[in-house]
Amino acid sequence: MKKNCFTAVVSLLCASALFAADGPQGTRWRIAPDGNPAIEWIVREGDAHRDHLEMSGLRVSVVVRYGVDADGGFRLNRNVVWPMLRTVPNNTHASLMRRFAWDVPAMIEADGEELRGERVRRIRFDGTLTVESDWESAGGQPLSLTRVLFPSVDAPVYCEKYVLRNGGSAPVLVEIPAARSVIRTRADKGVEGSYELVAEIRGDTTLTLAPQEEVAFGAFFGGRKAGERPSSLDMDTELAARRGLIARLQEDLVLDTPDPVVDAMFAFAKIRAAESIYATRGGLMHGPGGERYYAAIWANDQAEYINPFFPYLGYENGNRSALCSFGHFARYMNPGFRPVPSSVIAEGTGIWNGAGDRGDAAMIAYGASRYALARGDRREAGEPVAARGVVSGILPPAVDAGRGGGLRFRRAGGAFPRRRRQPLHLLALLRRPAFGLHAGARAA
Repeated sequence: MKKNCFTAVVSLLCASALFAADGPQGTRWRIAPDGNPAIEWIVREGDAHRDHLEMSGLRVSVVVRYGVDADGGFRLNRNVVWPMLRTVPNNTHASLMRRFAWDVPAMIEADGEELRGERVRRIRFDGTLTVESDWESAGGQPLSLTRVLFPSVDAPVYCEKYVLRNGGSAPVLVEIPAARSVIRTRADKGVEGSYELVAEIRGDTTLTLAPQEEVAFGAFFGGRKAGERPSSLDMDTELAARRGLIARLQEDLVLDTPDPVVDAMFAFAKIRAAESIYATRGGLMHGPGGERYYAAIWANDQAEYINPFFPYLGYENGNRSALCSFGHFARYMNPGFRPVPSSVIAEGTGIWNGAGDRGDAAMIAYGASRYALARGDRREAGEPVAARGVVSGILPPAVDAGRGGGLRFRRAGGAFPRRRRQPLHLLALLRRPAFGLHAGARAA
């Protein structure tokens, strides 16, 4: 894929205080030295620290809370979010969430006992979170364990890959269990009844691990609606898909400044901006996440902020989510100049109308203008956004067919020609700077 690079001539030196490429004494994180967009923490003895980050796919998101204790052991808690498993009441924050504190390495036995004496060596983030640590078997043989944490690109599943390696000079007898935990939620607390949440370890093996030999297994945390088939995923296929997505995002729109910290910040901002898009019943919907905001759109976060960015990134799911959001807001444009909602929530089936003035409308018009100009596609800009397939699944036919009728487009010095059943499209939004509670018709 061709790189689209641009160079900034001014270095933002203040950002370098966060972490540095050379990792000076006292700096926990550093830019990875291998040239890839990545940061890493080389764990020193006694360097206790807790942190968290969010990663997302089209049907799942996860906030990983992790850290290293003073004794060098790794701590992990996962809060998995299923944005399309809606709970009651079906409001802005009604995505189903569950925390899982499974200690997977504690279930492994080596030479007849559990693994001993973990010491984390390195934690690396490059779009997946990789944790490398050293252990010992009961027989005193050195072992290493690598964890790779990531969400599935398109399945409602969060994944963890484990690789156990015998770094010693003698064989080690290893037992890895198969384990499965099932939670069935209360039917009266779900918009579509009871949901099934499954956490499982796919190991089920006992083997003798020769010196320098390794074995891999996985843990999966998935959710589904009643009647849906359980996900049956291959760990390596899922990891390759996640890494492929990250690689494509990092190939385009590359920031190149004199400061590698600023470049890395931008590279990670691209990942977070592009991954937090969810395949809802109302189309692709970008959401801020943060364990609160999913399967919904806002006049500021999406219409004004992120939508105009996607044409520069060249990410097709991003462009589709932008058009979807404009289509949802266009459903509420009206000839009476009543305010549009601040947010379209719950996969497009409801709204939050907190502001009630034309400030949100101005954000939408501004964002649509910026998006259309950045996209540079006249055909797309002129296509009726309220009739696109990305939103037609939730639009009543009467609204879908005639919402644009009778709208008045105004400008300084005179009105645009009044046309019956005027379609709602991005060029119209570009020409129309404001609409809402106080945006009444003005004299020509």
